This record gives sequence, C-alpha cells and structure tokens, in this order.
Amino acid sequence: MLSKHRGEFFLILGAFIFALSGIVVIVVLKHLPAFRLAEFRSVTAVLILGSYVLLTRPELIKIVRSEIPKLGMYGVIGFAMVNFGYLLGIQRGVPIALVLIIEFTAPIWIALWIKFVRKAFVARDMWIAIALSLLGLILVSKVWNGFTFDLIGIAGAVLSAFALAAYFLMSEKIGKTRQPIALLIFGMGFASIFWLVVLPPWTFPFEVFTIKMDLGGIAAGILVPGWMMMAAAAIIGTVVPYLCVLTGMRSLSASTSSVIGMLEPVLAGAFAWVWFGQSWDAIQLFGALVVLFGIYLADRAKSVAVK
Repeated sequence: MLSKHRGEFFLILGAFIFALSGIVVIVVLKHLPAFRLAEFRSVTAVLILGSYVLLTRPELIKIVRSEIPKLGMYGVIGFAMVNFGYLLGIQRGVPIALVLIIEFTAPIWIALWIKFVRKAFVARDMWIAIALSLLGLILVSKVWNGFTFDLIGIAGAVLSAFALAAYFLMSEKIGKTRQPIALLIFGMGFASIFWLVVLPPWTFPFEVFTIKMDLGGIAAGILVPGWMMMAAAAIIGTVVPYLCVLTGMRSLSASTSSVIGMLEPVLAGAFAWVWFGQSWDAIQLFGALVVLFGIYLADRAKSVAVK
C-alpha cells in the first residue's frame, strides 16, 4: 500500500510540474519554433543526466546489443513521436484544447491493448474512469469553441495519442528492470538522435539564448535572459517531471498511470487562469471535478495484465 501511494504521489507531482512548466514553454515559444524547443529539451536532458550517471553510477546505463532496437523504439516512439505529433497538430492550426483531448485518448488505447492483445482483465471501473476523465477534459477545454479541422494536424494529434499509449506501456515493461533515470537517458537519447537528424544542430537559432524574454501575464514587463528560460524548460519542464512520472509508474499499472496523467491539462488550465488571467466558467470548473473523480475511480480500479 505504501508503494502504491508513493507511485500516486510521484505521478501527481510529475503532472503538477509539467503543468507549471507550461508557463515557461508558452513564453519560450514566442521566440523559438516548437520543434526546436523539443529538440533542445531532449538533447539537454540527456546531456545533463548522462553526464551525472557516467560520473556516479555508469553501470545503470550499460546495455547489450540486443537491447538497442527495443530502447531505440522506446525513445523515438515514446518520447520523440509524442512531442512531434502534439506540436504538428498545434503548428497546423488545430486548437491546443483539441490536440490535448485527442492525445489523452491514450488510456483508451492502453485499456484496449491490455484486454485484446494481452488478453487480461480490465475492470469496469477503469472504463468508467477513462470515459469520465475524457468527458471532463472536453468540458475543461471547451473544445467546441474555435474548432479548426486540419487533416494533417488531426493526424498528428492521433499519432501523439498512440505514441503516448506506447510510452506508458513500454515504460511499465522496461521499468521493471531499469531505474527511472536510466529509462529517461535512453528515451531522451534516442529521441535526441531523431531530432538531430530531422533538425541539424548547426541550423539551430542560437540567438535565442541572448535575447530577453517577457514573462507576461501577472509578471508582464519582467525580462528574463533567454538562456535562463531555456534552462528552465529543459530542467523544470523535462528532466524533473519525467523522472517523477517514471518513478511513479514503477508502483502502478500503465492504465492507471495514464489516467492520472490526465491531471496535467487540468492543472495547466488552472495555472493559466492564475498567471494569464484565463478565467474558467462553471462548465470548466465542473469538468475539472469530473476529471478528478475519473482519476479517483481509475486509482481504485484493479487491472490485472499478463506480462
């Protein structure tokens, strides 16, 4: 029971930090293309964590040749493709709210995978939890406002959903034999290779590190050096929350972890409310409560998966 509560704590903490760092990301994206930010976050994360582990516990990242394909898929699909699909949807003009709703259908695909591929039991409460959480997210985001349909953008969001489902499922399996920090190094490492091939580093807009960025919102007028905001996006927005999530998943199933992850867009909306004055109406507040109840049901549900 203590281990289960520890897992819940780290997953909620990860969602909280991911959501909070969204403010930093919003500021940075005014000065840097979205795909470049994803590339920077991946490369910086693996450099920081890789250097630390090599100097302290290099045995954590020892691998044999037969593991490379599996870890390569984990990094490219579970890390790079989640960001690629999400950012493609946004860049094609699909509202962020709709992209998030599609991305967070991941728990549905996870539950279907467990039931029909693993041939394992999925509790009725889990299905109800997924449905309620998705309904809540739809209400929170009010996705029907400003709807824009773009086939490529929607396809990107769907890709992100499948990749996110794969991320949770693969993390659950690989995490049984690997420490969270090693998982993150391998994931970000192979994701970095993907980004560096797609976006060569010599074309990176390095001037972003020297400009001043306005924090906006309640801190409008306060200018922060670009390098400091970029560092925050990499450390607070990537390294810390990913470590929290991967640590939490060691104690919980992929299905439960993915539903708890739905807390992130709700918290992100709450932070935007405070920081940017994007107030919520009664429908959105009700939606947030529905998401929280759905997460509660998912946490109580028992899903037995065949490993």
